[in-house]
Amino acid sequence: MNSPSLDAAIAPETPSVTGKLLPGDFAVWMLILIEISTFGLMFIAFSGMRAYERDLFLAGQAVIHPIAGLINTVALLAASGFVAQGVLDNRNNKQQRAATLLMAGMGMASVYVVVKLWEYWQLGSAGYGLSGDHFFMAYFLLTGFHFMHVVLGMVFLGIMARKLLRKAYGPDNQAGLESGACYWHMIDLIWVVLFPIVYVIR
Repeated sequence: MNSPSLDAAIAPETPSVTGKLLPGDFAVWMLILIEISTFGLMFIAFSGMRAYERDLFLAGQAVIHPIAGLINTVALLAASGFVAQGVLDNRNNKQQRAATLLMAGMGMASVYVVVKLWEYWQLGSAGYGLSGDHFFMAYFLLTGFHFMHVVLGMVFLGIMARKLLRKAYGPDNQAGLESGACYWHMIDLIWVVLFPIVYVIR
């Protein structure tokens, strides 16, 4: 979680360049590559630990809440749908509607935040935490790191929605909006991989 993504979300926009291979700013794509690589290493470490402590990890997976994980998956996918449509509406010069869609995306992301905090509370009340066994140490580190990204992504969505309402974006002025949207989709993609690895795969 570095400043280039925030800069891309709030800095003055530059006109879109026709024929770009990727939407948004190159610096944000570099950030996304770093973030995905970091999570990839964490997934590999989690899977490696599970291979060596299979029974322990199976016991831990029996305690966590797969339905809560599924609800969060649906919430983040819906949020990404709203964000993607918001970018399309901005291209069609519908900034008010685009801002509404981004705020709807924040609302769906809020569902994730509430459910995840409930999960943490439930586990904490049962005596599970970072100081527990290797499964719960890995669970809290991995999901907690992703949770922080979701909160940061919601901040970006709020900034972009505000700029849309102020007509700071438009069909020829959308690099920052695309950058923020790409960062959000990266957060969603990571959860789509994290959910089965942590909650489903045995």
